[in-house]
Amino acid sequence: MKARLAASAVLALGLAVGATGCSMITYQATTEHYDASDGVSVTVGDLDLRNILVVSEDGEDGNLVMTVVNTGDRDQTLEIEAGSATQELEVEAGSTLVLGDGENEPVLLEGIDAEVGGLTPIFFQYASEEGIEKQVPVLDDRLYPGLAP
Repeated sequence: MKARLAASAVLALGLAVGATGCSMITYQATTEHYDASDGVSVTVGDLDLRNILVVSEDGEDGNLVMTVVNTGDRDQTLEIEAGSATQELEVEAGSTLVLGDGENEPVLLEGIDAEVGGLTPIFFQYASEEGIEKQVPVLDDRLYPGLAP
């Protein structure tokens, strides 16, 4: 009787471990960061740039739309280089700035010469932080009405 009880307990334990143990070694996609929208993201020092994209009708000029979060304790001037243009954007310490949200205008990028539906390189940098070049999607205004230049 004790042998049957012990065998049943071992079998139940084996089934429980076998049924749940696969999650211990299986790849979990939810632990990976990804950009859940149309844009891309990048971090430059204390500035987190999220959902970066360019809205353009012809690919020649475009409006840069993104969210900038300054996690630092100093105001920063973000330099944006795209195509033949360089733009500067003031971001206050500890604040979030959303470009193209109706309250803040998007940044106009002239002469980017990009294909709508493709990618264009944009360089982001501030102060003495090392800058980062990111391939940013160029979209038309079908999903973003009113944001094209």
